Amino acid sequence: MPWIILFVAGLLEVVWALLLKQSEGFSRPGPTIGFLIALFLSMFLLSQALKSLPVGTTYAIWTGIGAAGTAILGILWLGESRDLLKLISLVLLIGGIIGLRLSSAH
Repeated sequence: MPWIILFVAGLLEVVWALLLKQSEGFSRPGPTIGFLIALFLSMFLLSQALKSLPVGTTYAIWTGIGAAGTAILGILWLGESRDLLKLISLVLLIGGIIGLRLSSAH
């Protein structure tokens, strides 16, 4: 169960990062409120996962999910660049997340 909680926390990191962009420097109330809610939930779930998972692995996976997910959605929805180096780097990042999960004893 802690791994599922961690995964959801990582997905919520993607949500708050995208809402942060949409808030336009906290000048738009809707995205700003959504950002704060997603941020709180992401941190809360991260804290719950940390009760039973090692901090280094947990934090790396959480930030990795957030970074990879945000970059992928930036490409797909926001029209950000799709250059080869970026795509290769995303594959390596996702591979690192999977490797960390597989190497964990929990």
